[in-house]
Amino acid sequence: MKKGVFTVLFYEMPIKHNVLTLHSSANEGKNGDVTLFFGLSGTGKTTLSADPNRALIGDDEHCWSDNGVFNIEGGCYAKTIGLSAEKEPDIFGAIRYGSVLENVVFDPLTREVDYDDATLTENTRCAYPIEYISNAKIPCLSPNSPSNIILLTCDARGVLPPISKLDRNQTMFHFISGYTSKMAGTEDGVTEPQATFSSCFAQPFLALHPMKYAKMLADKIETHKANAWLLNTGWVGAGFAQGGKRCPLKYTRAILDAIHSGELANVEYENYEVFNLQVPKTCPNVPSELLNPSKAWTAGEDSFKTEVVKLGKLFRENFTKYESEATEDVVKAGPVV
Repeated sequence: MKKGVFTVLFYEMPIKHNVLTLHSSANEGKNGDVTLFFGLSGTGKTTLSADPNRALIGDDEHCWSDNGVFNIEGGCYAKTIGLSAEKEPDIFGAIRYGSVLENVVFDPLTREVDYDDATLTENTRCAYPIEYISNAKIPCLSPNSPSNIILLTCDARGVLPPISKLDRNQTMFHFISGYTSKMAGTEDGVTEPQATFSSCFAQPFLALHPMKYAKMLADKIETHKANAWLLNTGWVGAGFAQGGKRCPLKYTRAILDAIHSGELANVEYENYEVFNLQVPKTCPNVPSELLNPSKAWTAGEDSFKTEVVKLGKLFRENFTKYESEATEDVVKAGPVV
């Protein structure tokens, strides 16, 4: 039912109302600034939008109109594998009477859940009313248009930067591409990360050509002078296969804090070759050596170049199906291999 309604709205809202439907989470700062998080399962949409310093508008399905942003749903659907009060206090605290846990293992006598137990599946979940998040915004809408648009990815190859600032054409290219890695626990039968692409981070629900949604997004970003970012919550130092580690959540949150404070928009940037992304040289509370994958890589220069080119080619191959409808500038905004 949830996804069926979502698909209908991907047609109805853009065609009949000139409103952009979004597979995204959204939150709002104390000054009324709104941030959208686009991303597939396992990239951090729910986790990162549940920020104690910002009001949660919603974690998965929204619309962006001329009058702001509103949530389509009345609840959240969070992954719980490895969940702890220390790592994700807002989500942990939302699990109480009235919430529904799926696929979890628990002690039948004490009813205590073991969130680290993946015996049944790694895709353990909890559904809960949005008001169970203490700082949820009720009603779930904002009259303000977003100030920051964040495209989330989880790159298992470790070659995409933790954060990059995107221009209009890059935003459209990466939005249409919808790259991430299928993570263990988010898809049946997936136990290791695999590269995947889902246009507009919502391919199963799209009723129109991805370029239609991408142009609407880019026009809205331009009209409201928003910043667009590519945020990689995946591997740093090396890829999954080379023994790299996933970017610590504390660094990802520090990057978001710098985005919301406006600091990250004003630091010095450098070009990251092949993908031609603008990467910050510094970010408050994040080690500078992590920001550029070419400098953070620990598995040898040759393997780094191989992985960068390999991922770049995957992007180009995937985008061929959209080139007939995309502008030349958008096509050129992708990696050069």
